[in-house]
Amino acid sequence: MMQHIKDFNVSGKRVVIRCDFNVPMDSAGNILDFYRIERSLKTLEYLRDHKAKVIILSHLSPEDKKKEGNLPSLRSVAVALGKMLNQNISFSDDCIGEEAVRQALALQSSDILLMENLRHHPEEEKNDRGFAKNLAALGEVYINDAFGVSHRAHASVSAITEFLPSYAGFLLDEEVNAITQVLQNPQRPLVAVIGGAKLSTKIKVIENLLQIADHVIIGGNIANIIVQAKGLMFSGTAVGEDVRALTDRIDITNPKLHLPVDGVACLDPENEDYARNASLGSVRKEERLYDIGIESIKLFQEVIAQAKTVFYNGPLGYIEKPRFENGTFEIARAIASSGAFTVTGGGETNAFLKKYGLIGKFSYVSTGGGAMLSLIDGQILPGLDALGYYAK
Repeated sequence: MMQHIKDFNVSGKRVVIRCDFNVPMDSAGNILDFYRIERSLKTLEYLRDHKAKVIILSHLSPEDKKKEGNLPSLRSVAVALGKMLNQNISFSDDCIGEEAVRQALALQSSDILLMENLRHHPEEEKNDRGFAKNLAALGEVYINDAFGVSHRAHASVSAITEFLPSYAGFLLDEEVNAITQVLQNPQRPLVAVIGGAKLSTKIKVIENLLQIADHVIIGGNIANIIVQAKGLMFSGTAVGEDVRALTDRIDITNPKLHLPVDGVACLDPENEDYARNASLGSVRKEERLYDIGIESIKLFQEVIAQAKTVFYNGPLGYIEKPRFENGTFEIARAIASSGAFTVTGGGETNAFLKKYGLIGKFSYVSTGGGAMLSLIDGQILPGLDALGYYAK
């Protein structure tokens, strides 16, 4: 069981807190979505109001992850955070080193200092103990409040706990509790709705959910792959042996499993005027499905209407184009209005729900798609392990 932030007196202590401020920015460094910053406020306000000296660590990935160098700065996050907390947020040009330590030691009670992007140091992603020790030198206590990176064995998430007393923040605790409620003690029927593009990233999630859920609905390109591999549809390119090995793990006769029966077929998603609703058997070889169809929406809505708990992740169509958003929208709306306990998460999913004003209608919205799925599919998350979550 993880120790919680409330388990110790933070007053006067230098508290190093790992937050997830990996927010989208434009080329000028303007923040495009403040959601992750907003979700961190509960823990930060608690620390400030209890007279801690707060030192924040976070990473920020470049928009173009394939491009080397020119890693973005967290400086604009310090400005945004200052406005939200209505106080000055100090900023350090580095997260380690003599100057960083000097700034940390100079903090007064309730002061907040944000350190520069951890990813400026390659040792962060290598979980380097020396780097972690340098990060630990900033404070006296460590808090992990970054669920979104807790599935990664990084220095600021895992190795740092070797050098400081370590605790969970409010957000991390809330995330784990909401997801484990789905896994261990859901109100039934439990319905899982899984979409997305890559079957390889969702296969373990699907297998685990088929064990614990009452119904598993699959849409998106992963559903297209499954129905094609099983011979229910003959569109698109041939299914490779590596993909077929994954689909062989899915028994489509399982009564819990619900796949699309029709979809929106199109030759070219850039030419939406020629899109048509088609049953699986009537999809032509040169066409592909870019959304679930009318009958699939109705069938999925009927299953969701029975639910007492719903877990949802991933778009059910090619939502990059408005013509192919309808299935995702209708199913998301059905989940949001179901009256069930609803849990969702993931960057693409959250952005879509926010776009259509649905995000506030879900019971719980996770800030970490990858970490959430890792927890669902039964992996041990290094960030939680480092806090003793799996200890018996």
